[in-house]
Amino acid sequence: MSARIWRFWCVNLGVALAALLTLSPLLWMLGMSFAETGQSSHAKLLFVPDPLVWDHYRELLRDEKIVRGFLNSLFLACAATLLGCSFNVLAGYAFAKLHFKGRDRIFQTLLAALVIPGQISMLPLFLILKSMGLVNSYAGVLVPSMVSIFGIFLVRQYAISVPTAMLEAARLDGAGEWQIFWRIVLPLLRPVLVTLALLTFLGSWNDFMWPLIVLNDSDRQTLPLAVANMAREHVQDTELMMASSVLTVLPILLLFLFLQKHYLRGLTLGAVK
Repeated sequence: MSARIWRFWCVNLGVALAALLTLSPLLWMLGMSFAETGQSSHAKLLFVPDPLVWDHYRELLRDEKIVRGFLNSLFLACAATLLGCSFNVLAGYAFAKLHFKGRDRIFQTLLAALVIPGQISMLPLFLILKSMGLVNSYAGVLVPSMVSIFGIFLVRQYAISVPTAMLEAARLDGAGEWQIFWRIVLPLLRPVLVTLALLTFLGSWNDFMWPLIVLNDSDRQTLPLAVANMAREHVQDTELMMASSVLTVLPILLLFLFLQKHYLRGLTLGAVK
């Protein structure tokens, strides 16, 4: 066996083992969600329980708080994705292709703000929303998702690759800035737009801290909050908690698998260009 083939098999075997180690907690979580109550406490590590039961999923679907939290999370994630993509794409394109006073200095300031932990801005942001009367409302949850520095940076780095000569030719033909953006720029930004949408949806769906701070009404709480509340009520029922975790992970996993080609293409093209 040549050194090249030996190296090929070693690399692929290492990648396969790393993938298996990464997926093993998720596979155990999925298996335990179909196990009978108390089976996870056994010393033997089971990935395929015997027998397989659906009782925990039936219990979750009958729980009004879980169903309501799922619908609230779905609404907030979709709304945050729509708003985030709209504002970040506009801002990223402006920083990449439009010329205005202080553009580069403003962008450098935004990049410097990336090093500030998000937890530091939660208190002033909460006080601002409280003064505006947006606490305990969906609008208060969505405000931080409207614009993100990383989203602006991601779109800006990709939009730089759009040929400036194409935009100038469109201006010479009499096209306005909005026509240029909608008909020329936006179709070219589709890969990075899918990437941004997926990241925004993922961040909003998994967000726990900010909805916990803003939302007081249990009817408006998101799925992570509903699962956390249920965990306190069923602290001994590990299998039920695993089923609720699967219910939380499944939508974003399916969304990522469906859009992974566009997501990876947006990241790689943005990096290369």
